[in-house]
Amino acid sequence: MPNINDQLKKKILVLDGAMGTMIQNANLSATDFGGEAYEGCNEHLSITAPHIIQEIHEAYLAAKADIVETNTFGATRLVLDEYDLGHLAYEVNLASVRLAKAAAEKYSTPEWPRFVA
Repeated sequence: MPNINDQLKKKILVLDGAMGTMIQNANLSATDFGGEAYEGCNEHLSITAPHIIQEIHEAYLAAKADIVETNTFGATRLVLDEYDLGHLAYEVNLASVRLAKAAAEKYSTPEWPRFVA
């Protein structure tokens, strides 16, 4: 499978769009976030509602994105501590990477590899 540098020599690669906007458009409930205390913690969705994050990645890939970003914008211990979830920083990041990678692999072909940022 070609690597990203090979692809960059051939064409301009397209990055996905805003994860937060797509999450807002999903009209999620507090339950999706794992309870009211976690509502708004988009990164926690990688654990509590992974199907939502997976669907978002796949929507961008179906729209012809070459690269999807992980759902980790606020997945640092410091930010997650605002929700008392700082101790889950590693788990949240790992789950987010796995979801993005699975989506990229699903859409990748030898002629058109997809990547994760």
